[in-house]
Amino acid sequence: MSIIIRKIELIGSKGRLEVNALFDSGASFSCIPPRVAEKIGVVFPLGLPIEMETAEQGKVLEVKEAIGLQFRINGYQLSDEFMVVPGLSEEAIIGAKTLQAWRIKLGFEHDTVVVDPKVTRLRI
Repeated sequence: MSIIIRKIELIGSKGRLEVNALFDSGASFSCIPPRVAEKIGVVFPLGLPIEMETAEQGKVLEVKEAIGLQFRINGYQLSDEFMVVPGLSEEAIIGAKTLQAWRIKLGFEHDTVVVDPKVTRLRI
């Protein structure tokens, strides 16, 4: 489990915001704190809350809301659902679900985030 921090632009229904995103291969989902979510889009309640373990052993958070966002990294526009996590210290976390969906490769040796341009071409 390793992490890389990069600036990304989050784009929601209310606007845009540049944030420092933690690219974390050990995080299951992409997450943002409520303070960021409320600035850029409309948060929606999850049908059922999700319990998430934190890095602190034995600590579990209950997540009740999410938000659909677009985001830009390395000139590419991507999108995904972000869990809205109360108390999150990072401005954004890009987790394994998003990394896998967009085939984003993390180069931990040189702190690189690589997006495959073939995957960014959307088709109907």
